[in-house]
Amino acid sequence: LLQGVTKHRQRQNISGACKVLLRTFFSAYNGPVTIQLWDQEIVIGNDQSKCTIIFRKQYPLRGLFIHKDLTCLVDAYLCGDIDIRGNLELLFNLVNYLQNNKFSMRNQIRSLLLAARIPNDQTNSVRFNLNSGKNKSRNNKESIAYHYDVSNDFYRLFLDPEMVYSCAYFSDSTQSLINAQRDKLDYICRKLRLRPGLKVLDIGCGWGGLAIWAAQHYGVQVHGITLSHEQYAYAVARINKLNLNEKIRIELLDYRELSDETTYDRIVSVGMFEHVGIQNYPVYFGLIKSLLKPDGLFLNHGITNDTGWLRTPGTQFINTYIFPDGELARLSDVITSMEDTGFEIIDTETLRPHYALTLRRWLEALENNKDEAIQFAGESTYRLWRLYMAGSAWYFSEGSININQVLTSINRQPWTLPLRRDDLCLNKNNSSLISTGV
Repeated sequence: LLQGVTKHRQRQNISGACKVLLRTFFSAYNGPVTIQLWDQEIVIGNDQSKCTIIFRKQYPLRGLFIHKDLTCLVDAYLCGDIDIRGNLELLFNLVNYLQNNKFSMRNQIRSLLLAARIPNDQTNSVRFNLNSGKNKSRNNKESIAYHYDVSNDFYRLFLDPEMVYSCAYFSDSTQSLINAQRDKLDYICRKLRLRPGLKVLDIGCGWGGLAIWAAQHYGVQVHGITLSHEQYAYAVARINKLNLNEKIRIELLDYRELSDETTYDRIVSVGMFEHVGIQNYPVYFGLIKSLLKPDGLFLNHGITNDTGWLRTPGTQFINTYIFPDGELARLSDVITSMEDTGFEIIDTETLRPHYALTLRRWLEALENNKDEAIQFAGESTYRLWRLYMAGSAWYFSEGSININQVLTSINRQPWTLPLRRDDLCLNKNNSSLISTGV
């Protein structure tokens, strides 16, 4: 009996320490997130919140307050030791508070003493780490497979029928994802001024959506490359089904293995650039220039940020759980590298609000298909992609990350494009064509 009473008091003391810690750290927080503990007591916020984080175990709080490690919260969420209910995107309001708030030395010391009383009751971990900081070979097959070879069935649950895993192009916030992705594919083709007979290289072709669209609607010859076995198999099967073998060739190939014996009229890269690695920009752009005909066009569609790739909780999360080799640069640094390589910048466009809309559509579809997602990829992967897409939507809306399309040509070449950009604008005929998928 005495042992039982002692253990009960110990649990009460630990629970009390956790509550004091949270109330101390979040004393100035008045955001939309509620924090609830394992005993169902709400410590921060109220039961009317649109987002609630529920701690089922104590160790995440120990890691947060002793080691200042936000990734320990991610690991606990993936294991099910933390649950998040409601609008997951709002969680990142809380993350911003933790990153930006300055706490007094007195409160920091007090928090460390209280946190030391919390036991480490962690029993499992699903954390993945490719040791990306020492990984010199960016965009390699192992890192690409980690993200893209989860399961085609899993991705099919939230992507559009074209299986486009990049930012859509919305006419307004009510447009369907299907039509917005078709608009994006067609917009890229018009930016590249595609016409029958041109040879196009698609670097990082994914599941083949852009290659198929360009071949079907613009009569071009497309060579697509990817490092994902799952994407390669899907793209080849779809091309065979559509009888497009004479127009499209897909290879499982690293871009650095491309032969410079073949040159292209147009080169495009959509959603692959983030894997290249900033130190490899000269190699990447230099190879593309060597493969592009003198009068050709190159369009690079990639995510950027406003700081460069600094070590932050956000970048640590991306490299630990999502893209082991991922790095973002400022748009100015990307353009400088392009110009240093010998490209002329013809057109740049930001699609930041479009990516926030895209991610919210993906997240909604994923959550609506939760059971199937867990069946195909496991619960930890479902939880991870839910967290990743919600966080990305938040930061695209906030503006710290961006998505840009940069159209270039080899510099000091005769001008062959229209004098104005009128031909890029969607008209009624284009919209009808795209919406019906004709």
